[in-house]
Amino acid sequence: MFLGVGLGTLPAYAVGLLAYAASPRTTEVGHMPAQPVPNSHALHVGQLGIDCRFCHHAVERAAHAALPDAQSCQICHQRVRSTSPKLEPLRRALATGQALAWTRVNDLPDFVFFDHRAHVARGVACVSCHGAVDRMEQTWQTEVLSMSFCLACHRRPEPALRPLDRVTSPSYDAAADPVGIGRELRARYGIQPSTDCSACHR
Repeated sequence: MFLGVGLGTLPAYAVGLLAYAASPRTTEVGHMPAQPVPNSHALHVGQLGIDCRFCHHAVERAAHAALPDAQSCQICHQRVRSTSPKLEPLRRALATGQALAWTRVNDLPDFVFFDHRAHVARGVACVSCHGAVDRMEQTWQTEVLSMSFCLACHRRPEPALRPLDRVTSPSYDAAADPVGIGRELRARYGIQPSTDCSACHR
């Protein structure tokens, strides 16, 4: 059913249009843009254990998580692989004062309002939307991030919830009962997600 109409009663071109609208080509699942600096999350997060908040420093206090700035990268890379050819864009950004030109992997349409701060503060795990970035050599979009994806989580957030001190941890394990633990966390944190249009469309 689509808008109260059975798909069998729609013209073939309409069914094709709906199939195209739900395909990875339009939902961006698998989107893996080239970046100015080859930044392996598998290395930085998976092997070195760098917390998401080190590079995405605004995630707890702003709607946008922020992308890493050259100064943050330089904290380590002034000593680690400082002459690597792969880091030439970083050195150039530092020398010119221009920002690194990162391409967003998960980029919602302009008509959608999403607040990272509100989700992180309520225990919604980073992996719920971004996948297992600790295993990604090059970061790619793992979820559709469509309205139905968001509404499904707002209606049943329990599987996405974690204790607040484990929100960014890629190794967190909810043992055998992630929904049960999520139910306890939902009650503890007083989580009542809105499904009203105005929550995301303002």
